[in-house]
Amino acid sequence: MRIAAYNVENLFDRAKVFNDDTNAHQDVLDAFSELNKLFERPVYSATDKARMLVLLDRLGLLNANEGPYVLLRKIRGQLIHRPRDTSRPREIIAYGRDNWIGWIELKTAIVDETAMLLTARVMFDVAADIIAVIEAESRPVLKNFQEMLAGKLRKSEIYAHLMLVDGNDARGIDVGLGTRTGFPIGRVRSHVDDRKPDGFPIFSRDCPEFEVTTPSGNTIMVLPNHFKSKFGGNDFASRAKRLAQATAVAEYYRRLRAEGFDHIVVLGDLNDSPDSAQLAPLLSGTDLRDASEHAKFTDFEYGVASRHRGIGTFGLGNDNDKIDYLLLSPALFDKVTRGGIFRKGAWPGSRPPRWQVYPELTEKHHAASDHHLIWADIDI
Repeated sequence: MRIAAYNVENLFDRAKVFNDDTNAHQDVLDAFSELNKLFERPVYSATDKARMLVLLDRLGLLNANEGPYVLLRKIRGQLIHRPRDTSRPREIIAYGRDNWIGWIELKTAIVDETAMLLTARVMFDVAADIIAVIEAESRPVLKNFQEMLAGKLRKSEIYAHLMLVDGNDARGIDVGLGTRTGFPIGRVRSHVDDRKPDGFPIFSRDCPEFEVTTPSGNTIMVLPNHFKSKFGGNDFASRAKRLAQATAVAEYYRRLRAEGFDHIVVLGDLNDSPDSAQLAPLLSGTDLRDASEHAKFTDFEYGVASRHRGIGTFGLGNDNDKIDYLLLSPALFDKVTRGGIFRKGAWPGSRPPRWQVYPELTEKHHAASDHHLIWADIDI
């Protein structure tokens, strides 16, 4: 059987800043993240207010609640005073978080048609029996996506079983699972309400546990994940959240082993590198093994001669761009027969391109995703 994980960066609608052919996305994301964090402070100092105005200006929100890529959502109270006379300065009039309710959100746009097609082509060409889909909008969207694109690509076999539980992300980007005929999904356990000691949710999305039965009668516990992103700055709070997430998943894994499950896979976008302290509870605190470390994990293309092995799963595929994982229990790791990274839908750079791509991928914004699909074949 083949197991895969793929961050599709939304199927039909994604943040407009990613969909446009622009180099401004990192500045937008940084300002978006910093401003929302400033909004959460109980009291706004003069320095906080001055910085808010700078960031609002950067996002195109100084004179209106809608900018090119973001919206200022105001539910109650008032954040900013904008005099009709545009020559007069704008002023932050809220004194702290309790004085108003609102936030900045990213505007969405329909995914580029070519990018949408290539996302589906990646998934169909890899033909995994079990695939974790990261950043899918909902189960109906996941179902409609595969049915619509299967017809367009003339694919007869689609995922018979699809499951996605809404998580904690207000943008509606969640983790789901697709399995082929003969691999039914049984018990599902959500951890969306699990809390840290401070009372906040552990997971940015969720860490669902899916019980999958194989045609041979084996049971596999599949735990898809999407840990806290580094976008907008890898500050202490972001690192602490990923550490809490990794610690919780390690506890779930140990519990499943104690319950008698030998076949367990933790997979998805963990948003950190293998040597990070944040992933240590999973990578060194359990007996889970990284599929990319298996001797038979060799099926990936990386055309640049350098010190890099080329096992990165994001961007240009450098080793320090490895953030997507297939972590296998020993019983699964020992039975890996083949594995690799599928890159044909990812932008390969230029002069020379680092890997072969689909003919339709002629511009960066046509890429299926910034992530590369990771997969492994396991003989059980």
